[in-house]
Amino acid sequence: MAVLKITSENFEQEVLKSSKPVLVDFWATWCGPCRMQGPVIDEAAEKLADQAVFGKVNVDEQQRLAQQYGVMSIPTLIVFKNGQVANKAVGFHSLEQIKQML
Repeated sequence: MAVLKITSENFEQEVLKSSKPVLVDFWATWCGPCRMQGPVIDEAAEKLADQAVFGKVNVDEQQRLAQQYGVMSIPTLIVFKNGQVANKAVGFHSLEQIKQML
């Protein structure tokens, strides 16, 4: 399953109302660690599609969402379950660490 592009327009539907946990990667094009995290998120989306939904928020385009969830450093990974923040981690994370977050 592809990684969703999350915006303020689809956030409620895709993240808060999801029946599965949703891992959201807050990132930016200019961020080196974010570029390393991207392929790991893509791999997780393929391997863990039955367990969770994966999305990315570009913090430059979606500043309000980043502020709303207290994103100060990127990459920041936030897991939402039943519309609530269940887990939050800052910095690069391996596939194994992402599995544990979920």
